[in-house]
Amino acid sequence: MEPKTTAVVLIEYQNDFATEGGSLHAAVKGVMAQTNMLANTIELVAQARAQGALIVHVPISFTEEYRELPAEPYGILKGVVDSKSFRKGTWGAQIVDVLTPAPSDLVIEGKRGLCGFASTNLDFILRQRSVATVALGGFLTNCCVESTMRTAYELGYNVVTLVDCTATLSPEEQAMAVEKDYPMFSRPMTHGAFLEALGSGAVAQGGGRGYTA
Repeated sequence: MEPKTTAVVLIEYQNDFATEGGSLHAAVKGVMAQTNMLANTIELVAQARAQGALIVHVPISFTEEYRELPAEPYGILKGVVDSKSFRKGTWGAQIVDVLTPAPSDLVIEGKRGLCGFASTNLDFILRQRSVATVALGGFLTNCCVESTMRTAYELGYNVVTLVDCTATLSPEEQAMAVEKDYPMFSRPMTHGAFLEALGSGAVAQGGGRGYTA
């Protein structure tokens, strides 16, 4: 990996998920503590940015009435509506203070569903920057991070999943995604292993249980 062709993609590090008082924080705080994901991500971003990697924030947001969604949403997006999460202009939709974007970072707008590529210009932006490797962290491990991972794999990126920079609703779901699904579509790594590979210019290696948090 070369820092100049690597992007760290941060998915939904927003108050509704990541901060006490957020509408969905209670659902994820147990696994957040288990993986130490927020502290790990802070360290990851500072060091990757210093090495010259691109930091990309991909928040999700909706209008007050969720006009972007069907009148009767189902699945994970029904949970978003029912909990009144990620409404534009609210504290809950804001990126957490500890990961406030730096001037050199990019913030991708338009995420309305699970995959970070589907309703945004993320692929266009990455290709304009000649990005070859994307390293993914965020929420939820087995939902938006996994959906973005699968698309990035199909699009031909070298995909790294930062297993200790992710969280979801239960330890069982976390383990299933990281141990079973992630190795099929990415190179699962801890943030420390990723930073070491980035600093050495080595190709990201690994996969499976040896790289779980």
